[in-house]
Formats: sequence, C-alpha cells, structure tokens
Amino acid sequence: LLLSMALPMVVSMLVNSLYNIIDSLFVAKIGEDAITALSLVYPVQNLINALAIGFGVGINAVISYHLGAGEIDKADAAATRGIACSVVHGVVSMIVCITVMPRFLRLFTDSEQVAEMGTQYASIAFAFSVIIMVGLAFEKIYQAMGRMQVTMTALLFGCVTNIVLDPLLIFGIGPFPQLGMRGAALATGIGQLLSLCVYLFVYLRTELPVRLNRSGLHPDVALDGKLYAIGVPAILNLALPSLLVTFLNSLLAGFSQSYVVILGIYYKLQTFLYLPANGIVQGMRPLIGYNYGAREHARVKKLYELTLFMSIAIMALGTVICLLASGQLIGLFTSNPDTIAAGAKALRIICIGFVVSAVSTTSSGALEGLGKGVPSLVISLCRYVVFILPLAAVLCGRLGPDGVWHAFWITEVLTALVAYPVYHRAAARH
Repeated sequence: LLLSMALPMVVSMLVNSLYNIIDSLFVAKIGEDAITALSLVYPVQNLINALAIGFGVGINAVISYHLGAGEIDKADAAATRGIACSVVHGVVSMIVCITVMPRFLRLFTDSEQVAEMGTQYASIAFAFSVIIMVGLAFEKIYQAMGRMQVTMTALLFGCVTNIVLDPLLIFGIGPFPQLGMRGAALATGIGQLLSLCVYLFVYLRTELPVRLNRSGLHPDVALDGKLYAIGVPAILNLALPSLLVTFLNSLLAGFSQSYVVILGIYYKLQTFLYLPANGIVQGMRPLIGYNYGAREHARVKKLYELTLFMSIAIMALGTVICLLASGQLIGLFTSNPDTIAAGAKALRIICIGFVVSAVSTTSSGALEGLGKGVPSLVISLCRYVVFILPLAAVLCGRLGPDGVWHAFWITEVLTALVAYPVYHRAAARH
C-alpha cells in the first residue's frame, strides 16, 4: 500500500525537481552572472513554495483524517477552505515578493548585472504565485484522496512543457522572442499553469470522494484553526531553508562570489537528490493521517518504519552518486574549472550527512500526518537554525568556506539524535 501511494509521488517529486534543474541548466549557458542571479532569487522562490506546500500539508492532513473517520462533509469543507485561502496567499505573495526583490538582491551582490538579471527572473516567476498556490493545494487534495496518479500526470505535463519552452524562450529559437532570464521564468510559469489545468480537468470530468462546495466558503473558525495549526508549522519547516541559504550566502560572499554559486548549485542538486525520499514521505503522510483517523495505531507505526527504511536506501544511493560524480554534477551548471573543483569538494563533504538525514525527514513528515505540527517544527528548527547557523559561523571562521560544508553533515547527525525521540514521544501519546 505504501509503495502504491509513494511510487507515483517519487516520480512526481523527481519531475517537480526538474523545474528548477532545467531552468538552472539553460540559464547557466547565459553565463555565471545569470546562475548567480538565479541562486540569489532561490531563497525567496523557496518561501513561496514553502507557503504553498506547507499550507497544502495542513489541507492534506485534515482531509485525510476526516476521510478516515468517515466525515465526508468535513473533508469537503476543508478542501474548499484550503483552495480559498491559497488564492489569498498567492495574491499577497505576488505583491510582496515582486516589490522587495530589487532591494533584496542588492544586499548580496555589488554587480548591477546580477541584480538586474535576478529582478527580470523574479518579476515573471512571482507573477504566477496564485497559480502555484492553487496548483499545490489541488495536489495535496488529490494526495489526500489517494489519487497519486493524477498528481504525477499533472506534474509530467507541466515539466515537459517547461523542458520544451525553456530553450525556445531563453534563446529565441525559431519564431519565439529571445527573453533571456524572463524566458526561463515564463517557461516555468506556463508549465505550472498547465499542471493546474490538468487538476481542474480531472476534477470536472471524474467522480471524486471530495468536492468543493459553496457552503465551505462560510467562515469556520474551528476549521481554519485546524488548517493553520498544521499548515503554519509545515510552512515554517519549508521556509527555514530560505533563512539558512540567506545566512550562508552572507558568510560565503565574504570569500568569493563563486562560493555563492556553489551553494546555489548544491541546493538545485539537493532538490533532485532529496525529492525521491520526500516523495516516499508524501506517500506516507495521507496513509498515516487516514489510519490515525481510523484508530489503526499499529499501522501508523509500521508505516513510519517502512518509510524510514526506504528513505535511508534512497539517501545511501544519493551519497554514492555524489562521491563518485561530484565534479560532473557541478560541471552541469558551470564551466569554470575553479568553481567545479571547489564545488566537487563541497559536495563530497556535505553528502556525508545524507543517510542520517532520513531520520529527521521521515519523523517530521510522520508528525505532520498525525496533525502534530509543533513537534515537526522543533525538528526543522534544529536542522535549519539551532545547530547549523552557529556551527557554520564558527567553523567558517576556523576553516574558511569548507567550514560551511562541514556544518551540514554535523547538523544532520545532531538533528537525528533529536528527531527520533521527539517523534516517538509524540506518537506514544496516541
């Protein structure tokens, strides 16, 4: 059952990761200034995705629980309120992010060209904020219903569109205009719009156990409280990497702009390496929520153990790939030999912590499935703030840029020592 739910999500998450990877590969052909600009935009881009996915986790957990309890009307109301709130989130995010980006970029670079390229990309990418929010809300609704094939299909359609449009719009091939950075952002946005269209088409043409209805738009403080009680910690879980990247950029920029590029490349690669494991976690989350709602606590425990085992296997494979092909992976994004050499060294150091990180990612996802957002947030705070920020600052002063890379794997070990007992303590209460 877990595999039937998780495998489509693994494919979906791998495809989803290609959005950023593809943009980066084509943007890198413009020049190193372009990939630097994309790296600096990443933290804010991640904030928007964090808000969309994190709130979607709240929608997913509440729907799964009510479906498990046989309360279909409450599941419908949760889906409707979730979509409505996501529209509001998208409008606010679009206005705020487009407004602050020019000033934000100039905090981390003195290059006017880098700042201008970043602004060009951001102004288009963030214009699709409402599409992103609503699309990801529908994704979580379909996951809660166990319709993983729908989300996989939607993401495949969007990603293929992105792959086709990226070179056409960036470089102006054939009848298409040469838009550069704007073209990369536009290609991604159109892909995300197509994914949303797939969700809407399936919703309108098939019978589903959860339906949107007008009655769900009526104010419901208790329901909103449930959605945000789970969603806000999940949002913070996903937004914390943006805080981390911004902090690390400020440390690394003091040595060389190339280290900022390396960190940006690592996070693109990390997205690709971690998302298969996160796909397993996403497949687990609605199952845990459903079984918790049905009072099947033994199945909840088994689901956690199976997910942890599979995540460890995936991250072990990722470690081997990074150790054997670190230079080739960095070389996908830059032709600068110094950047490739330094980036390969960074990747070999960071990947030491990949396997042990499975403990914290699995525990955090299981807690969200149980509706326990606060313990999940505790784990993420340890992973992205409590341990790594002081470690990076201290080790950077002693070891230079390598200190930042060592801080990653040390943090994963320390966080795992916290995550395992935090999960079991919270689960034991149920």
